[in-house]
Amino acid sequence: MSEQSLQERYAPTNRCFGCGPANEQGLRIRSFPEDGALVCAWLPQKHHEAWDGMLNGGICGALLDCHSNWAAAFHLMQRRGLEELPSTVTAEFHVKLRAPTPTDEPLQLRAEVVESTDNKAVVEATITAKGNVTCTCRGVFISVEPGHPAYHRW
Repeated sequence: MSEQSLQERYAPTNRCFGCGPANEQGLRIRSFPEDGALVCAWLPQKHHEAWDGMLNGGICGALLDCHSNWAAAFHLMQRRGLEELPSTVTAEFHVKLRAPTPTDEPLQLRAEVVESTDNKAVVEATITAKGNVTCTCRGVFISVEPGHPAYHRW
């Protein structure tokens, strides 16, 4: 995609393992708004596998955590009418590994805010491979204030 992702637009120097554009060894997800949700197409590599042809469960969790956090931050920015992203962190997230996730084609990530206040968003997310949902996640993400280590990390 030639279009700029949310990560590239709002956090080009972020070094997060899952979503940081500046982390050459990270997963470097690229999230895009679409129909009230965030979507991402992500292509696994051999070193992301748990066994031949199947994605490691921890990588599944990292993908869903970061993509969901971006959904929360983007939603809260819009809800509050801000010009920049609020600093959000994961308060909790629960991943269900429903089926092995193949690594031979791009995976589709989708995250949608299902509940929110001005400082908190609950997000549900999925990984789909070959038309099948292989992983689901529900997480709570909160906006943090000055003094928190993640404040203005973007």
